[in-house]
Amino acid sequence: MKSLEPSVAVGETPSWVVLPNVSASVEAFPGTSVLDFFVHRFPFVSPASWAQRFESGLIRDSAGRAVAGYMLFALLAGQKLSYFRVVEDELVIPFHEQIIFEDDRIVVADKPHFLPVQPAGRYLTHTLLARLQKRLNLPELTPAHRIDQGTAGLVLLIKKPELRGAYQKLFRDHLIAKTYQAIAPFRAALAFPMLRCTRIVDAAHFMQMQEVDGVANSETAIDLLDQDKNWARYQLKPRTGKRHQLRVQMSALGIPIQNDPIYPELLPQADELDFARPLKLLAKGLAFVDPVSGELRQFESGTQLDYS
Repeated sequence: MKSLEPSVAVGETPSWVVLPNVSASVEAFPGTSVLDFFVHRFPFVSPASWAQRFESGLIRDSAGRAVAGYMLFALLAGQKLSYFRVVEDELVIPFHEQIIFEDDRIVVADKPHFLPVQPAGRYLTHTLLARLQKRLNLPELTPAHRIDQGTAGLVLLIKKPELRGAYQKLFRDHLIAKTYQAIAPFRAALAFPMLRCTRIVDAAHFMQMQEVDGVANSETAIDLLDQDKNWARYQLKPRTGKRHQLRVQMSALGIPIQNDPIYPELLPQADELDFARPLKLLAKGLAFVDPVSGELRQFESGTQLDYS
């Protein structure tokens, strides 16, 4: 399902453009209004989209006041205006996040499958960050880390800009214990628990990573939790954070995660998401020593992966 209205995220950082002075504008573009200038300056954006942004108050002067598109360019020549990125026909994600913890420093959210963490590409308002910024009225809220759009589970976000470095350092320096669960094929030949230490690098296609020979740069503790006929539930504890690490390693073991559209084979990427086939990967737990208070923090997702 797609939204019929253009979307802009609460708390999104605006872009800026400086309007040329009056003498330069005579030859710089045709027209007399501010809207005329934006249409000429950014030809890859439709005139209707710029008109909608002006009507929605998304073009502002340096004092934060909304600028009307019909205003004479000469009245604003030389000024600096801000504008926000807009996504037209944004894909609506019909699943909702849960806040499982909040204090004056952090928010821990339980993200559903299919919801991106941050605005990017065709997603803006239907992202975890944009939703929480609006819901909590916290435009400066920032994620301490990211998980894939297809992955469900826990995400830690920071409320105060001055604390971002301290919490992001937990992930950068591997000072946080992350526990995942995954549904994948059962293989009797594999012995668990195991420690998977491999070298993961970029693959030929930009959407994929791959394991290669060489010094290991990824490490994951893998265990078998339970089994249902040909499928099993696995516990994954990554000690490093390479892109797609869990998906790559499980695929390399011959037990790719259920409904993975990228591993072991890159499937055609559809314009619409198949909500009936979520990637069966869940960020189940986070544990760390709080860098501000020194207390042990432990959180667990309420989401459960099923075998269907």
